[in-house]
Amino acid sequence: MTLGRCDGIVLAAGAGTRYGRPKALAADGDWLRSAVAALRGGGCAEVVVVLGATGPARPVVNGGWRISEQPAIDLPAAARSVWAADWATGLSASLRAGLGALTAESGAPAAEYAAIMPVDTPDVGPAVVARVLAAARAADSGLARAVFDDAPGHPVVIAHKHWTGVIDSARGDSGARTFLDKRPDMVAVTCDDLATGRDHDYPHNRAR
Repeated sequence: MTLGRCDGIVLAAGAGTRYGRPKALAADGDWLRSAVAALRGGGCAEVVVVLGATGPARPVVNGGWRISEQPAIDLPAAARSVWAADWATGLSASLRAGLGALTAESGAPAAEYAAIMPVDTPDVGPAVVARVLAAARAADSGLARAVFDDAPGHPVVIAHKHWTGVIDSARGDSGARTFLDKRPDMVAVTCDDLATGRDHDYPHNRAR
């Protein structure tokens, strides 16, 4: 059986207001590296990191000639970045930028699935991604998400046929939730045995 290609998206554009700094920079970049490694290790062929508050890529100039683009932050070698210029409008901006980055100029994506993760769930590893991706590939809907302690979590895997619907329904900080909440064919994949799936909105030394 030929498995449809899946590419990964790490949502890391936010300013991390409650955390005190952009989470893309948290733990000296360990969270970002962990998210990329989880997606790659879980079966993603390519990983795109959506940046925002940390700024766009910087031009590298040599002798007056612009020779390349340097990411605003140090990225793992297994990932490339895209900058969401409207990142401050909410999570939906990052989601649109990430899905757009997976679509070629011809409008045809190389991947049949997108696996989406935020940068702030550092204990979610490759095994969780692999389990959710397998469920999405096996489902007619092509939709699956991780569930922890009976609550929806990440990653979320979305087949390409739904990307336009997700983008059209995404507003503010809702991300893909508006679209997914209306889908009875979303496969819930329990992953309590693999991770907590908790996101980190506050640093450990700050009270909520």
